Amino acid sequence: MPATLSPAAVPTSELAVGLAKDSGVLHRDPLQQMVHNLSDTMDAAIEEICDINADTKLLSLNARIEAARAGKLGAAFGVVASEMQALGAKTAEVAEDLASRTKRTIDDLMQHIGSSVRGTRLSDLALTCIDLVDRNLYERTCDVRWWATDSSIVDALSEQTPQAFEYAARRMGVILNAYTVYHDLVLADSEGRIVANGRPGQFASEGVDVHQAEWFRTAMRTSSGDQFGFESAHRSQLVDGKSVLSYSCSVRTDGNANGRILGVLGVLFNWEDFAQTIVEKLPLAQAEKSVTRCVLCDEQGRILADSQGEQLIGTLALPNMDELFAEPKNFTTTQFGGKLCSIAHAQAPGFETYSTGWHAVIIQPVA
Repeated sequence: MPATLSPAAVPTSELAVGLAKDSGVLHRDPLQQMVHNLSDTMDAAIEEICDINADTKLLSLNARIEAARAGKLGAAFGVVASEMQALGAKTAEVAEDLASRTKRTIDDLMQHIGSSVRGTRLSDLALTCIDLVDRNLYERTCDVRWWATDSSIVDALSEQTPQAFEYAARRMGVILNAYTVYHDLVLADSEGRIVANGRPGQFASEGVDVHQAEWFRTAMRTSSGDQFGFESAHRSQLVDGKSVLSYSCSVRTDGNANGRILGVLGVLFNWEDFAQTIVEKLPLAQAEKSVTRCVLCDEQGRILADSQGEQLIGTLALPNMDELFAEPKNFTTTQFGGKLCSIAHAQAPGFETYSTGWHAVIIQPVA
């Protein structure tokens, strides 16, 4: 069994540190800066053309005046001066049209680059978020498979005595004191009745029937102790309605992975603190953070965590969501919530042998 990482070494308050190295300070991308510099150069060149043309028109006017004073002798010079004035008018028209077209092109280019840079940055951040989820939750699958072989757990279900149940509860309490990311650990017999839990003074779950719970049923269907059961984010009555992820493993005779199933060990992971820390601690500048929404959801769009507080009570409905979720990492710019938004997405890449298959979505209005 792989060694587990003690959550005490990675406090929940520090989980967001792993999200990104970017400080979140707003800055112009180098490509945007190049386009910005090009725009300034074009503006300066057009302004210089206009200045030269203004001088040319003034010179032409003066020439026509002098030609008029010279009478017949200045007639030919007057024609040249007139043509110069006409040429100046055309130059001014061309310069104005060039300035207008250049501005439109530069604006379009800046918007395109801005959208691409923003979308790429946010989709990278989304990938980091969901990757952090999978990496951390992989440890939970290791934890439950390891603890299900603990002699106190196996003996409790083998002996079925109050003394064995009490000792198992104490043992689970010791584990909980070291692994602070769990609300509780619960032990159920093969019929689905909770016979012991790690925090009996806090959660009165002993005697509760969980045979219909997904985490119990999936563990009972496993073919060996090397596999695990799971129930997605939900509010559990076993811990007074707190938000949990439930991982489980069958407890088998003698702690043997291929032994007869005696019951199920369930671990109730503190989902709220973990997930909400991730979505609420995005490394963005404050101006961005105030208008940016980060959501973790499943394939159906059920919101599992949300920086806007819709976790476990809503569904994310994005334009062309099936198309967006069809790729592992992408972004789009589209109308959402009455605003033009950059919507960045990444699907869980998985870690080791584990993947939630969930999605991270970051939504940011395009200024």
